[in-house]
Amino acid sequence: MIQIQHTILSRDIFEECFICDLAKCKGQCCIDGESGAPLTQEEYEQINKILPAIWNELSPTAQQLIEKQDVAYTDYDGELVTSIINGEECVFTYFDAEGVCKCAIDTAYREGRIAVQKPVSCHLYPIRLQEYEDFTAVNYNRWSVCSSAVKLGKKEGMPLYQFLKEPLLRKFGEEWYEEVCEAAELLKISEPGFSQDLQDEQDF
Repeated sequence: MIQIQHTILSRDIFEECFICDLAKCKGQCCIDGESGAPLTQEEYEQINKILPAIWNELSPTAQQLIEKQDVAYTDYDGELVTSIINGEECVFTYFDAEGVCKCAIDTAYREGRIAVQKPVSCHLYPIRLQEYEDFTAVNYNRWSVCSSAVKLGKKEGMPLYQFLKEPLLRKFGEEWYEEVCEAAELLKISEPGFSQDLQDEQDF
């Protein structure tokens, strides 16, 4: 475990390689799962404000569920999460011409139509955060649907913390991320095997 400011990072964040491979997984992480994407109260309020801007892009089933249940609900862990259809896909998902599952919030944001980004829990995946009284745990969530992303990450030699630079900066800030990069370099120097492990993954 590596401590950076108020966070504790698992070594997987530095050691594992990962690049989302949507062409292979088809965005399965937005469809499968036991509950919706975790939301902060602020994110919940922001999504409600921009909902009219993306309403027509949601499926009729999603619209009906939102009207009945709201955009979010409290799951069995007591966590506020996005509503999901029949225990499967998030209400904000849609499928493109290639059958890839995408996020209506993210698409509208990247097209400049709204100023709200998709939930940070989605943006950070496969990193998951766990809040404790004195620190935030930053862990890598291994999931079989991401096997193609792991394979591609190893092929390109892309460590997880580098692939997720954008959402990590969004969540924790530039100073924090710079310290993460410094920690990664120190691990390579202090633990020769660490650098070799990364090279072995690149050669996979």
